Amino acid sequence: MKLSEGVEAAIHSVTILASLGPGETMPAAAFADAYEISASYLLKHLKVLVADGLLESVSGPQGGYRLARAAEKITLLDVVLAIEGRQPAFRCTEIRQRGPVRLPAEVYAKPCQINAAMLKAERAYRAALAETSIADIAADFSAEADPRAVAAACAFAEQNKRPQGRSKNTQAKGEKA
Repeated sequence: MKLSEGVEAAIHSVTILASLGPGETMPAAAFADAYEISASYLLKHLKVLVADGLLESVSGPQGGYRLARAAEKITLLDVVLAIEGRQPAFRCTEIRQRGPVRLPAEVYAKPCQINAAMLKAERAYRAALAETSIADIAADFSAEADPRAVAAACAFAEQNKRPQGRSKNTQAKGEKA
């Protein structure tokens, strides 16, 4: 199974956002620069994470992105499904019922064994992703990564975070988004 680069960028972004304090945000441009990816490409994915309720978008000079819920409540599966969609990776189109070896429909009354095996694998894959939270990823990184990588990540977050701002959902009446 191949996941898009957007999944990787989204998981890294969400994990870094988990290190921010209450109300702090980080601009998308900081992530785009850090990962050397197009800001518009990253913004497309961050907007999907906002629409899925994983992130909040904050407007204004102190704006950026922050987690919409605790890192313990966001799983890898949440991020993958937001970016890649909820459809299974394998979608059986019943090709066994086409071509020169096609038989009458009643021959295919039982489910396709290939489809059944692929869906079983998909369930296992999704269950494994659902068991791992963003908080788990952040904790494992802090405990197991090279200390230079941890220090660099902490410095990046400290340099790029913005102080508390109000989300679009919590702005005062009459205030521009």
